[in-house]
Amino acid sequence: MRMAVCVNCRHHGLCVHRVAIFSPLSAEESHRVAELIVHKEYHKGDFIMTEGEQLSRLVIVQEGQVKAFRSTADGREQILYIFSSGDFFGEKNLLRNQPASYSVQALVDTCLCMISRSDFQQLLRAHPEIGMKIMEELCRRLERLETAVESLGARDGDARVSSVLLEFAERYGEEHPRGVLVRLPLSRQGIADYVGLTRETVSRKLSSLQAEGVVELIGNKKLLIIDKTALEMGSSQD
Repeated sequence: MRMAVCVNCRHHGLCVHRVAIFSPLSAEESHRVAELIVHKEYHKGDFIMTEGEQLSRLVIVQEGQVKAFRSTADGREQILYIFSSGDFFGEKNLLRNQPASYSVQALVDTCLCMISRSDFQQLLRAHPEIGMKIMEELCRRLERLETAVESLGARDGDARVSSVLLEFAERYGEEHPRGVLVRLPLSRQGIADYVGLTRETVSRKLSSLQAEGVVELIGNKKLLIIDKTALEMGSSQD
């Protein structure tokens, strides 16, 4: 794991401009924020924090991807969030001293920006608009969680897989001549943990969608959505 002060790292402090919660700041203000940030680099599989740990900093994903999850009583992972470039976590503990409610692990080699609780509290007092940006993002997360809970309770396995593919398309998809190309952030097992299914069920559904011409599997990490309308119809089935 490598560590560097933001203004001295290879990004030259430019990462602040790429983070949505800092978008209201001027160039001068962004530079001052960069002086408060420390970068840490993690390898794939490294833990950034564990459930129950005391966290005293806001963490922002500069490059890479991490998963936030809880361990169930039977030893399985329940993936709650996938954080990518520009996303943040640790915000719950900025105003109250409580342990982390989930673990966070790097899915790929990842660079994180970290700012201490005391420094961030000063930023919020000086720039309340940052707090508004955080609230906007937390509302989006709540909407996704509510959708996930609804999916677990009311949708069958096929609908859950279709729904999560649409979510990945929205967040990670790129326009393609034949549809939408999606770089999957999770393995088959990871997708299963995300939607509360077995790996076998997820693999079977993906193969079925490919046979029906709805998607095309490209190795283990990419997928081409050919018929988005069919996928949307499949995601709404109970």
